[in-house]
Amino acid sequence: QVQLVESGGGSVQAGGSLRLSCAASGRTLSNYPMGWFRQTPGKEREYVAGISWSGDNTDYTESVKGRFTISRGSAKNTIYLQMNRLKPEDTAVYYCAARNSGSRYYVPRSVDSMDSWGEGTLVTVSS
Repeated sequence: QVQLVESGGGSVQAGGSLRLSCAASGRTLSNYPMGWFRQTPGKEREYVAGISWSGDNTDYTESVKGRFTISRGSAKNTIYLQMNRLKPEDTAVYYCAARNSGSRYYVPRSVDSMDSWGEGTLVTVSS
């Protein structure tokens, strides 16, 4: 398993921006398809965005398309989620996750497809 640590969460007003980071301790993430997920109390964890290990392919859930961007850092051990034009409904704990395998173009899109998870970072968007 990969040890993942998220950071960058916080409180912001609607319309604002945050950038979440997910770092792996002691290893590169360049061979892992990665994803961001989020969860609010009483609801199931849901998919937000994913990126192939090559970085060639990305995917987003419909509600964040055009506002969020997932990317890989040049240091190879970090992925990011740039969140713009935030809305109150984006309020959640955000988790990054890694999948152990996948083709060059594979983008993970489900909770069940992931093998390692971080502890999460809280994002609160006020109206």
